[in-house]
Amino acid sequence: MIVILKPETNESEIQNIVGELNAIGMDVQVNKGVECTVLGVLGNTYEVDADSISLNPCVDRVMRVSEPFKKANRKFHPDNTVIDVCGVKIGGKKLAVIAGPCSVESEQQITQIAKDVKAAGASLLRGGAFKPRTSPYSFQGMEFEGLDLLMEARAETGLPIVSEIMSPKHVERFNEEVDVIQVGARNMQNFDLLKELGHIRKPILLKRGLSSTIEEWLMSAEYIMAGGNENVILCERGIRTFETYTRNTLDISAIPAVKKLSHLPIIVDPSHATGMNWMVTPLAVAAIAAGADGIMLEVHNDPKNAKCDGAQSITPAEFETVMKQLKGVAEVAGRSL
Repeated sequence: MIVILKPETNESEIQNIVGELNAIGMDVQVNKGVECTVLGVLGNTYEVDADSISLNPCVDRVMRVSEPFKKANRKFHPDNTVIDVCGVKIGGKKLAVIAGPCSVESEQQITQIAKDVKAAGASLLRGGAFKPRTSPYSFQGMEFEGLDLLMEARAETGLPIVSEIMSPKHVERFNEEVDVIQVGARNMQNFDLLKELGHIRKPILLKRGLSSTIEEWLMSAEYIMAGGNENVILCERGIRTFETYTRNTLDISAIPAVKKLSHLPIIVDPSHATGMNWMVTPLAVAAIAAGADGIMLEVHNDPKNAKCDGAQSITPAEFETVMKQLKGVAEVAGRSL
């Protein structure tokens, strides 16, 4: 349930209404927007008398929410959420660009790539330390040694780091060492992991599952937010369809759909979406034009010899070219890089 208050409602009146709702067993989330205050009422709201609440002179209107996700719902939080990652804003006018290799392979590799992508305009560095792979015989990442190398690259360049978590038992260490914790597509519905991530306040980058609907994706975000961590960034990375030409099918329509349904920022990963590096540029451009709040690109200094996903990686020189193209599109879309 959502209670929309009149613009002139003061803090004392807000707390009186919150107190009345708390008294009947409801949890209340207060969202103060530019024009009005919205109360998100959580609990068994079917037992709440909406007509009685609407009689309060401070209440503009009362709405029941049909969608199962509440905290991620734009109706609960009309203004866009902007998440601050070490000074980098994700969800505002300035677009966030996350770049780096699929997996950390060596100190020299990750540090040099970090320097290259920063020079070209990237705002965050990505790098996989733990790698979920379809085959158990494929390279699984350098694990905690890879995290150590990511932190060295951060110290060298100042770029905040993004890395994927695989297990709930690693949450404490990731919370201490990683600036944005990524939940991969294969773990989107790992509810034990999502619950643990809800207990911290670190920004979470939640990738859409391989065959997940938008509602299922938002419900996974809800798991994290219900635990108290509302710093969730959504990432569209392609879904599995009948098409086999590309690795996945990038769902560009998910961007405006999420913008309509949720206040959470959404970025796009065109690298994983297709598995082909020559498709990265046009899909990155399309994502920004469709309203994405940023992109995440795989950049490798030697894609042919990469230990993971070399076919979808672009070189630092190609990344620089992509950034130049995105700058023009961003300006047309009313954003900036």
